Amino acid sequence: MSADQTLHAAFVGHIARALDALQSAGTLPEGLNRAAVTVEPPRDAAHGDLATNAAMVLAKPAGTNPRVLAEALVAELVKLPLVSAAEIAGPGFINLRVDAAAWLEELRAIATLGADYGRSTMGAGTTVNVEYVSANPTGPMHMGHCRGAVVGDALAALLEFAGHKVVREYYVNDAGAQVQVLARSAHVRYREALGEAVGEIPEGLYPGDYLVPVGQALAAEFGDRYAAAPESEWLDLFRERAVAAMLVMIKDDLALLGIHHDLFSSEAELQAAGKPAEAEAWLRAHDLVYDGELEAPKGKTPEDWEPVALPLFRSTRFGDDQDRPIRKSDGSWTYFGADLAYHFQKAQGADALVDIWGADHAGTVKRIKAAVAAMTGAASSDKGGQATPFEVKLVQMVQLLRDGEPVKMSKRAGTFVTLADVVREVGKDVVRFTMLTRKPEAQMDFDFAKVVEASKDNPVFYVQYAHARICSTLRKAAAEGFAPADAALDRLGQEELALVKLAAQFPRLVEAAAVAREPHRIAFFLGDLAAAFHAYWNLGNDRPDKRFIIPGDAALTGARLFLAAQIGQLVRNGLALLGVDAVEEL
Repeated sequence: MSADQTLHAAFVGHIARALDALQSAGTLPEGLNRAAVTVEPPRDAAHGDLATNAAMVLAKPAGTNPRVLAEALVAELVKLPLVSAAEIAGPGFINLRVDAAAWLEELRAIATLGADYGRSTMGAGTTVNVEYVSANPTGPMHMGHCRGAVVGDALAALLEFAGHKVVREYYVNDAGAQVQVLARSAHVRYREALGEAVGEIPEGLYPGDYLVPVGQALAAEFGDRYAAAPESEWLDLFRERAVAAMLVMIKDDLALLGIHHDLFSSEAELQAAGKPAEAEAWLRAHDLVYDGELEAPKGKTPEDWEPVALPLFRSTRFGDDQDRPIRKSDGSWTYFGADLAYHFQKAQGADALVDIWGADHAGTVKRIKAAVAAMTGAASSDKGGQATPFEVKLVQMVQLLRDGEPVKMSKRAGTFVTLADVVREVGKDVVRFTMLTRKPEAQMDFDFAKVVEASKDNPVFYVQYAHARICSTLRKAAAEGFAPADAALDRLGQEELALVKLAAQFPRLVEAAAVAREPHRIAFFLGDLAAAFHAYWNLGNDRPDKRFIIPGDAALTGARLFLAAQIGQLVRNGLALLGVDAVEEL
């Protein structure tokens, strides 16, 4: 069995063939765009097992009435042996009831496919470049970077599972003022390592102790050669050494979270290779850059604003508020100018781009999206193609709490909670799952006490506990001589089938989450699945006939253990997408 033979995939195919039949009969015209047709569970389970909006979305372009089209579609669908009923709801939605045998086969499909259950070919091998983290290489990772790192990494795994090729990229901002500050800060620690009493770190430099080993390494390599040398002699050298040391630290920190990138792209190398200049020349050739003057900023009067002619990108053509400079008055590149060239370079090797940014970068989204639309659109139109799809996902900061009280940090003193500190305290799995328990655009509190709480109010624990409970049940059953078996699945009742129906949503959910670029949907699903499993388990506390192990009935016990084993498999599949291990004991 392939991953495309799940119940969801089967019914997508059934709907498509029913529409083909209506098209052949002349009920529907040729060439209708079916991209908006969906097959999913109805919001209210009482309405049926599956629902489709096909008649609703196709009626208007087909020039017919939705309900009339729905009636014709229902006439085709009721011919399917697994459809026990097909009903029209409202103006044209179709609700389907599926025979119990289909759900039992889906349970077997989970067992057959195992770790591949839910895997999709939807992506058709197209390449998506996902850029995430991209923190300035000026220090260790802190919790401000953590959420975007987890969201990006989980999204990359999700896209691969949905059939895409994925490039995981980190853009190293190693050009500009912040890395010069890093170099000067490293020089202070270098002099300190040579025995100089440097006193308090000067204002404007990075004061953290993490640069002490960097200074020691520089002292060991160069001795006192640069201790009293002018800055021009050591700035670039110290910048390169310090950035390299910071990247080693950053990669180590990310590895604690199970995060590894395929590509680290350097802004300094991009500029040294002349890529921004090439981009500017290309833009000018396509009338996308011109020399002009910026309007005075709000609040500035003509007396205190001196207009300067700058190369401006025509971003207003693509929905931006104003045209944007790609160079500064001194000829150096603006952040936007360098980013523009970087994204153009990325687009050469990918079919789609996704950037995961902190919410503090919201103001630059419109201009960089305009740039990508302009450059890739113009480039592809030269070849008869279209612009490269590009999305920016914004991630809100995380507030750290201890027992409800904010954790105090000081930028001036260089004291902050590092990502490594948090992972070592609560564990990789807790950090990763917690980061995905809310939509990335929503504010998040990370309370050290609550995220390790053994409570149903803690989603991390609740999902892990469901898997551990299943493993414990299977171990206990094995000790008593029972094993999962699918021979008597027809003895499973409505309560058990409800679990199967929920589990069967996973393949559809994977595709929907991949299209929406929303890996948190997987965490939400796991929470729902865990809650449903725990509810069924608790049913056995009140009704002994609903327990997994029935001592006098090996056939029913085998069927229920088979169900439990497949729910456990599904929890593992979902957790794997989130980069979280499924524990067998708690």
